[in-house]
Amino acid sequence: MDDAAALAGIYGHHVLHGFGTFEEIPPLAEEMERRVASVLGFGLPYLVAEIDGVVAGFAYASAFRTRAAYRYTVEDSVYIAPDRLGQGIGKALLLRVIEASEALGLRQMVAMIGDSANAGSVGVHLSCGFESTGVLKGLGFKAGRWVDVVTMQRPLNVGSDTLGPGIDWGGG
Repeated sequence: MDDAAALAGIYGHHVLHGFGTFEEIPPLAEEMERRVASVLGFGLPYLVAEIDGVVAGFAYASAFRTRAAYRYTVEDSVYIAPDRLGQGIGKALLLRVIEASEALGLRQMVAMIGDSANAGSVGVHLSCGFESTGVLKGLGFKAGRWVDVVTMQRPLNVGSDTLGPGIDWGGG
């Protein structure tokens, strides 16, 4: 994948300088390529935004949990280059991930946002129709402090009113 190094650079910045992810060691480009392939292997969206030929951010949907009962639910992730934050790229990417997930017949999308002080991510999700469903206090420990996780949820299609095709995560 041509963008793997750029994705690793963007994600690595957030690993080292933020709490949006609880990962502590930035993955190499090869690992990012494997992760992209895993998402695409389930037929889920993995979108990359470029501006003037430079990767500005990425977003994707992945399994929320792999047990069969969660086959209608995905979790979103959005990461933007530090010099491109606040320009609407995250919202544009997230809206396209929502649209692509709805096209798959999925019913729920959740966001697990690291750090209750992460106003940018919470705001983007609110602007895309998510509602806050709670805060998991001190769930992770990173950079010498306990970090909360804000949980948010958005129905896809008609939500839990009917079944869709679902995705076989292979997790039983």
